[in-house]
Amino acid sequence: MDIRKLQRAIVDGLEDVKAQDIRVFNTSHLTELFDRVVVASGTSNRQTKALANSVREKVKEAGGDIISTEGEDIGEWVLVDCGDAVVHILQPALRQYYNLEEIWGDKPVRVKLTANTGFVGARPSEPMDDEDEDEEAAPAVKKPARKSAARKAAK
Repeated sequence: MDIRKLQRAIVDGLEDVKAQDIRVFNTSHLTELFDRVVVASGTSNRQTKALANSVREKVKEAGGDIISTEGEDIGEWVLVDCGDAVVHILQPALRQYYNLEEIWGDKPVRVKLTANTGFVGARPSEPMDDEDEDEEAAPAVKKPARKSAARKAAK
């Protein structure tokens, strides 16, 4: 299977289940075992397992093979071996601790996301714009109406 087709199937599978901070790295110069490493985050054990399942389904639909899957029993770090690409799906705390981008990330691959958010993998050292999303997700605090105006009108 063509590496670009495989990498697209993996990214599509991750996007389908709303993976966060998807990064793709070319590792062909570092090891002969695989050509790509994909790193993504899931917010819970359930989501990391669902992401791994989605990746397996998309790769199989595209005609690729899944060699093995590791870590699904716990779900904090799930690895999906797709032959020429290895997918690491981690929860944010583990991802920060192990910092796989430092190990594999010297040659990022530009992959266009289907949700018009730009490119992934191009700048592994720069954080994604998660801060803006957090502010929007926080519920707005509603202030009580000023009673003084109502009291003056009643007098």
